[in-house]
Amino acid sequence: MEIGMKFRSILLAFSLVLAGLSSAAHAQAPALQGDAGSGKTLAYTCHGCHGIPDYKNAYPTYSVPKLGGQHANYIVAALKGYSSQQRSHPTMYSHAATMSDQDMADIAAFLQAEEVKAGNPAKGTPPAVTATCVACHGNDGVGITPDFPTLAGQQADYIEHSLHAYKSGARKNPIMAGFVTALTDDDIKAIAAYFSSQKGLCATDEVRKHGKCK
Repeated sequence: MEIGMKFRSILLAFSLVLAGLSSAAHAQAPALQGDAGSGKTLAYTCHGCHGIPDYKNAYPTYSVPKLGGQHANYIVAALKGYSSQQRSHPTMYSHAATMSDQDMADIAAFLQAEEVKAGNPAKGTPPAVTATCVACHGNDGVGITPDFPTLAGQQADYIEHSLHAYKSGARKNPIMAGFVTALTDDDIKAIAAYFSSQKGLCATDEVRKHGKCK
């Protein structure tokens, strides 16, 4: 009963924040159109880490995220987050800070390729703690709009790292900040295990070789 009430409260607060952000999003300028051909050239440095399956970030140690098939809008938002240091990562900051908005859009268009689509049967039963997650990330882990990241197939330890970063404030996002506060370490592991087990994202080397996640 107590757990159910906790997550109903989180869901209500989350819904109110989401409604406000959705209204604000409609007032923003349209996103730049990305050129995947240009992005293929610009993304050559990305493959050194994101193109190697199971490649690890050195310190702290966690898997480098899969970007192949990810929503282009989200990739651009992430790059801008690194550039503005709303996301903390020295290597990503050094790359993103040198990019123009058009560079980011081009790289994102290339990495998205044939973006992961919703509709794959979910593997397993979503843990109760994912009840709020699926409102944006879908039961199968595919972001319901281009602005919400696809989590399907993402590295489990990267999802864990990201949630801990939102919880500590190392990453800044008004939706995630409100959600992660109540999560325990076991909750975070359960969320990561579920979404990582779904069919979805791939390393960028698959996009470079095949034009999509196979």
